[in-house]
Amino acid sequence: MKIELPDAEATTRLGQAIAPLLAPGDSVLLYGPLGMGKSTLARGLIRALTTPDEDVPSPTFTLVQFYESDPPVAHFDLYRLTRPEEAFEIGLDEALDEGCAVIEWPERLGEAPERFLGPDRLTLVIAEDGEGRLATVSGAGRWEALIDHVRL
Repeated sequence: MKIELPDAEATTRLGQAIAPLLAPGDSVLLYGPLGMGKSTLARGLIRALTTPDEDVPSPTFTLVQFYESDPPVAHFDLYRLTRPEEAFEIGLDEALDEGCAVIEWPERLGEAPERFLGPDRLTLVIAEDGEGRLATVSGAGRWEALIDHVRL
């Protein structure tokens, strides 16, 4: 499925639309080059689960930020990983045991990211589309049935 994101507000709304569908064990995988809005989408999702004024910094340098919500959510930025196994060192498996994870740069998990993740994954590939962005959305596990509920 493809979703047009004409501006940052639409990207935020997409994150907000995904949030109520999340369950413990879910992974939201955000692919796309720098500047495509991955952090904007993650911020909208996290604020929808916590509070609208939640401080949601990009975890580029800390690699992960944990948030108390229902379900608990962890925001990972894997850009600086040098080996896929480092994801365990920063708590990816624990985050998925207790809640859900929003993961920027999941390609850093290697050729088979599913070996690090549970079966329930929502994948968004964000690319330029004229002045805006286009999100290509797909799901695995329980997200195959939920994919039609992901809309602005």
